Amino acid sequence: MAAILPLPTRSAALARLTQFLPQAGRAYTTGRNIDTGPGVRESVSGLSPWIRHRVITEEQVLRAVLTRHTQSQAARFIEEVCWRSYFKGYLESRPSIWSDYRRMVVGSFSHLPRCQAAMEGRTGIDCFDAWVAELKTTGYLHNHARMCFASIWIFTLELPWQLGADFTLRHFIDGDAASNTLSWRWVAGLHTPGKNYLAKPAAIERCSNGRFAPQGLVEQAAALQEVALHPLMAVPPLATAATPGALPPGRIALLLTEEDLHPESLGLHGAPLVGVASASAVAARSALPVSALACDFVSGAMDDALARAGAHFDVPAERLVALDGDAIAEWAQRIGAEVVLTAVAPVGPVEEALRDAADWLTMQRLPLVQLRREWDAMLWPLATRGFFDLREQIPRVIAELDLERDRPAQNQLPF
Repeated sequence: MAAILPLPTRSAALARLTQFLPQAGRAYTTGRNIDTGPGVRESVSGLSPWIRHRVITEEQVLRAVLTRHTQSQAARFIEEVCWRSYFKGYLESRPSIWSDYRRMVVGSFSHLPRCQAAMEGRTGIDCFDAWVAELKTTGYLHNHARMCFASIWIFTLELPWQLGADFTLRHFIDGDAASNTLSWRWVAGLHTPGKNYLAKPAAIERCSNGRFAPQGLVEQAAALQEVALHPLMAVPPLATAATPGALPPGRIALLLTEEDLHPESLGLHGAPLVGVASASAVAARSALPVSALACDFVSGAMDDALARAGAHFDVPAERLVALDGDAIAEWAQRIGAEVVLTAVAPVGPVEEALRDAADWLTMQRLPLVQLRREWDAMLWPLATRGFFDLREQIPRVIAELDLERDRPAQNQLPF
């Protein structure tokens, strides 16, 4: 199949957002579950690779959508954007889910030979094998396909869910620790204990516009169970740029990671920045090789963000060889910085790398300060239970962030 890959730039993200805006209301609501296959999908936004890496932020996307649609008209799309924040907040409040998953992936490597046929698309299940080919070629799957893929992997093929989650995280260009891990747990019946998701042949045929007619799927299976308990923890408080005294004193080195690639909107206007650098942890998604598509998208998006940041803040910009304490400290000391500042990294590989780096930076008398976006500060603490508790608060969040403004002249994007 011919791969249609998104360009890893903000200009490409804004172009796609502009193209999608007319469909964000009723068209999205009625057509979002239809998966027409690889290529241009008019029924879904296709924005996930850029939103996941915050080349464009959730707030910016919803502000644009609400210039064209009311909250009621775009309710389903708004909710889907908020699902990502829900998953991030949920994992922040239960970080042991991620650490247990990391251990269980490595502990399941002995089962990799059993997974080879599935990972190579040789199961004989038409939809599953096509999805494997699509995933490897494009780095993307429609949301309904993702759920059915996970269900077939777990309940029909009876393979370890952790290896399936690792497989998709390694290949998705929008691969995200929270969304990927918790979606697989939701399908397995672990996120909502006892409630699993079983892929139905009729639903797959309908949602694929008749492209597939899978045979032999398990249609009755008990939810998976786990022994581990994941206690609820308070989301650690972190300052936003709007918090009085949030910006640290002294000369600041701004560090970009793949978790947040729109530094222009971090609220750093007037801050004493002396340089900006980027460093990636994309290879740390797994102990197994991460796909070239995922690595290339992250690399391109970081280069684009680095160039924008250097020009926006009028400071030197460079790419670090690694996201570790040695590389960060050498750079920060060389440019005369007194503190390293970065956007908050949610639970996942980047957060793990920064946690390790922070200890070394402290020894070098270079504090590492993380800033949380106001969007995250508002939504993450709401994600301690089911999504619908958070959903009830969406109108309040929209109002407090003033996202629903009058349409700009000639429908120009408000950013």
